[in-house]
Amino acid sequence: MPGILTADLWPEVPLWPTKNYAELALERPEFQAWDNFTLQIDGVTGKKRKFREFLDLVADAATALGAGGLGLTAEQGFVGLMSENCMDYPVIVYALFKIGVPFSLIPSLVTPAESRTLLKLSDARTLFVSPRLLPIALEAAKETGLPESRIFVLGGHVAGRTSFSDLYHRVQSKKIPRVPYALVKEDSIAYMVFSSGTSGLPKGVLLSHKNIYYGALQIAIMLEKSATVLTPPKLDTPEGIPVALVVLPMYHTMGLHAFIIRMLFAPSTFVYLPKWNPERVAESIHKYKITSLSMVPSMAHQLATHAKLRKVNLDGILSINTGAAYLPPELRSKLAHRAKNVISLTEGYGMSECTVAAIVEPIKQLFAHIQPTPGLTGVLIPSMRARIVREDGSDAEFDEPGELLLQGGNVAMGYYKNPKATAETFDAEGWLHTGDRFKVDKIGRYFYVDRAKDTLKVSGTQVSPLEIEDTLLVHPGGFITDVAVAGVPGTRMSDEKVPRAWIVLSERGRKAGRKQVAHELEAWIKERLSRPKWLRGGIGFIDEIPKLPTGKVLRRKLQEDYAAAVAAQGGPKAQAKL
Repeated sequence: MPGILTADLWPEVPLWPTKNYAELALERPEFQAWDNFTLQIDGVTGKKRKFREFLDLVADAATALGAGGLGLTAEQGFVGLMSENCMDYPVIVYALFKIGVPFSLIPSLVTPAESRTLLKLSDARTLFVSPRLLPIALEAAKETGLPESRIFVLGGHVAGRTSFSDLYHRVQSKKIPRVPYALVKEDSIAYMVFSSGTSGLPKGVLLSHKNIYYGALQIAIMLEKSATVLTPPKLDTPEGIPVALVVLPMYHTMGLHAFIIRMLFAPSTFVYLPKWNPERVAESIHKYKITSLSMVPSMAHQLATHAKLRKVNLDGILSINTGAAYLPPELRSKLAHRAKNVISLTEGYGMSECTVAAIVEPIKQLFAHIQPTPGLTGVLIPSMRARIVREDGSDAEFDEPGELLLQGGNVAMGYYKNPKATAETFDAEGWLHTGDRFKVDKIGRYFYVDRAKDTLKVSGTQVSPLEIEDTLLVHPGGFITDVAVAGVPGTRMSDEKVPRAWIVLSERGRKAGRKQVAHELEAWIKERLSRPKWLRGGIGFIDEIPKLPTGKVLRRKLQEDYAAAVAAQGGPKAQAKL
């Protein structure tokens, strides 16, 4: 007891009709009654694209990528997408869905070393990359064996290189007949997104068209039920429809689904910024009359506290959705105070391994017995099953913390070319072992406790201690003989943990001195790894890394000793000295 928990608050998701997700999303009968509204706006240039123009572009782009142009097929392997947010990003995603060609989402905020790793992991045989990232991609391609002729520009133009828009404009000018929707099966891969899973180096999570269908319909059902208790407000926007600001990266699971997979649920306008920038966000909220924001907690923190953003009037914001990491109650309260007219301020829990979401907080008007509560993550989404288990695998009681296990049509296929990690995370009975600890009460409310595994989430990004450790160990100075990385409380948000390294110095390291070693190692990490993986928790020096006889690092002991030292020296202000 309690055993298998179900999502009884919601209707079930209808069975997947064995169709390509692009066909399900783009061929809806109700589109005929929709006005030709502005669907996309480039937040930097102001360029606009109408709804029906977008549909036509997807059809032409699918033809350009498929039989009417590049001739891409599923059998040729993955197409890599490596770009900041841009208006053509959703176009290429739907075009690839349509022709049944799988793609891999390669983060744009990566170092050259990381891009090489991810290109190798993805086996991408064709790559679409933004102009800014093209030099990094070309360098990485040399080491991965990707021919330069298979690298195209996305979201702009570079002299001497074919762009994505060149490809679809050719189809339009030559009036090449459009290709049909590809047939897909239950095991047809739609895309791959990179995740650290519950531990270790980045892994490619494989998602099918069936997974996307369930992930989308689960949210659609909740939105439909919410609409039954809400009176749509009259919007003070240019076309009287919601306007969403796209600042979450679309290579991120949350961004992909919020701004691409679900972008045509209802008439809305999407304003694209290449990445999070407080000044541009402030300007865009005012200029484009933004009504909807989707963010990770670190962005929410800046929205509530950044000098530029604090001056922005948020009275027009009606919906704020946060995810990818825990939203501290005090930050939620600050957001609610800033955006005083917000109708929906919700958070949720999910991971790439369950397509996008698993637990979501319903709007307070929907269920009288489920109201905003400090620490509440939400309730199970439609057609999801869950278990809370102890370390020995037995079922936990109500209100007892344990690891969250999930089962449903949105649970991913597994990890690409990594049977060991797949077996560890996805068991034979179809349960996804999340590595996160929750507790659930008798009315089905889920409360996040902590991460059961070592992987950190920093600014909504999964960070593997192992990856940081490996990077430190290959520093050419030879300063260290052993290292362990674990999370310690950050200074921006008390609930977020940031990486800290504990170092055992070599003879060469002792001669160089702790100050010099720390300086060089921090610079090395900043050169090799992206910002969420930087050692914001600092570097500590230790005689020996505590380990079990099996060799497993006792990270919790390091964290406990660090917390005790911080407390002994005067609390958070002492962190920088340790």
